[in-house]
Amino acid sequence: MHDLVIRNGTIVDGTGRSQFIGDIAVTGGILTQVGGTVVGEGAEEIDATGLLVTPGFVDIHTHFDGQITWDEILEPSVSHGVTTIVAGNCGVGFAPVAPERREQLVQLMEGVEDIPGVALTEGMSWDWVTYPDYLDALDKRQWSMDVATQITHGALRVWVMGDRAVGEHTATSEDAAQMASLVTEALEAGALGFSSSRTYAHQAPDGSYVPGTHADADELWAIARAMHEFGHAVFEVSPLGVVSSDPEMLIKEFDWMRRMSAEFSIPVLMILNQIPSNIDLYREILDLCLEARSDGALVIPQVSAKSQGLLIGLTSSHAFLRRPTFRKVREESNGDLDALVTRLRDPQVRAAILSEEDLPPSGELYEGISVFAQNGASIIFPMSELIDQEPGHEESVAGLAAAAGVTEMEMMYDRMLDRDGRALMMAGINNYANAGLDGVYDMITHPASVLGVSDAGAHCNLLVDACMPTMVLTHWARDRSRGPRLSLESAVRMQTLETATVYGLGDRGSLEVGKRADLNVIDFENLHLLHPELVHDLPAGGHRLIQRATGYRFTIVAGVITRKDDHDTGARPGRLVRGMR
Repeated sequence: MHDLVIRNGTIVDGTGRSQFIGDIAVTGGILTQVGGTVVGEGAEEIDATGLLVTPGFVDIHTHFDGQITWDEILEPSVSHGVTTIVAGNCGVGFAPVAPERREQLVQLMEGVEDIPGVALTEGMSWDWVTYPDYLDALDKRQWSMDVATQITHGALRVWVMGDRAVGEHTATSEDAAQMASLVTEALEAGALGFSSSRTYAHQAPDGSYVPGTHADADELWAIARAMHEFGHAVFEVSPLGVVSSDPEMLIKEFDWMRRMSAEFSIPVLMILNQIPSNIDLYREILDLCLEARSDGALVIPQVSAKSQGLLIGLTSSHAFLRRPTFRKVREESNGDLDALVTRLRDPQVRAAILSEEDLPPSGELYEGISVFAQNGASIIFPMSELIDQEPGHEESVAGLAAAAGVTEMEMMYDRMLDRDGRALMMAGINNYANAGLDGVYDMITHPASVLGVSDAGAHCNLLVDACMPTMVLTHWARDRSRGPRLSLESAVRMQTLETATVYGLGDRGSLEVGKRADLNVIDFENLHLLHPELVHDLPAGGHRLIQRATGYRFTIVAGVITRKDDHDTGARPGRLVRGMR
């Protein structure tokens, strides 16, 4: 008898081959038959008639480094068919760490990735010091999905250099050698790679940059050499210039990445966006990455399938945060959102807030976003219940205001109160030139790129791009009307086999006999993203925005059903993934 049989599903196997109807059998967490008719019964059986069957999604760019030490479910990724995550990106993480340096790493993660520091401090078990200790601590845990990690430049530099890690201090040759040795130790323990941040957009709350931002070639080369000598690992980086208005900056960064990859035969995974100040620069970088392969360099642009920006609203951040009357009624509402909305709907309160000037900055978290929101009406789009991922200019706050004959601030205020104050608006900053996703289409379909940058587990108050797997299926493979779509086969492959392959996870990513039984059974025609919502489920009472989906009939990890009809089953077959395979 088989452990599990899925019958009569429409199988999109992740390889890019055309979809087909057939059965799937699973025994011992491994796929034993894919296609045809399975003979014999399963201890569990799923009738997948009319349903899509895919590999589980592999998300290679998450920031669950802290959350995986206290949370078994791993929302929001679990709601979107993800069965394997890779943490430890952008140079920020929590190992190695001396006890007296824990708060410094927490502050880094809070500043760079917008994860509440108090939640990290209170939530993490902190039962590790070295990187192997960290993996040993994770090895004792079980989750709804598999977890893999990378060692991060920020933690590494703080461990080796102490106070000298921050700023423009140059690592000594002894520092660099020690970092290289620790990278080797981490890889031997099971890390999949090393990550670094060089962008000035990544800062701690005190304004300092991530340790490693100013690392020189000697330091980077020492680490890359250690990775080469180990044999297989990924060098992930958020490069200088990734959000800069200076195109030469990113091109110069590409030069060292190309040389490093060619010299040490390691893949360099670089984040790439379409930036508003130079909307065509991404094309040049994509082509440079492809050309570099002729030199033996594998520089892989990691690109998003979504616009990148902020969520604007009463439960996030908005244009009226610094208005005196708003501050007053918010304080009087004492944290009661419904009471606050009632006050804000008062015509006199509305008129007062709209007519006031901002108070001087007070240091309140996110208040700087209010100025952006006040000036960004042309790129801020109210989100409907069934979300349009590619709204046009006419659907922006500015477009709606012009059509209604009201001011932009009036329109923004009123839309902020929709859904009883729980409405959110999408601010399209990166990847949304000319109010469209044509640039994103170019990036995700380019032969040099790989899908990533979901930032799942991060940006708790500002965005929820962890929904990307569902968005790729619904928008790119089904609903898009303003340009070309992806085939369903391509949409599945780019977030299964392609992402797994980058990190050497050869035991997953496609539905082939002998591979892990990580699968999704999806009601594709009824697959939808829900409106983002604010939940209070972090340690120490912390809150975050999450975005769920409907249409995932089953998610299966190692042959065990972890989700049924978009709900958690309580099963925890997910384990730590040590090393490439």
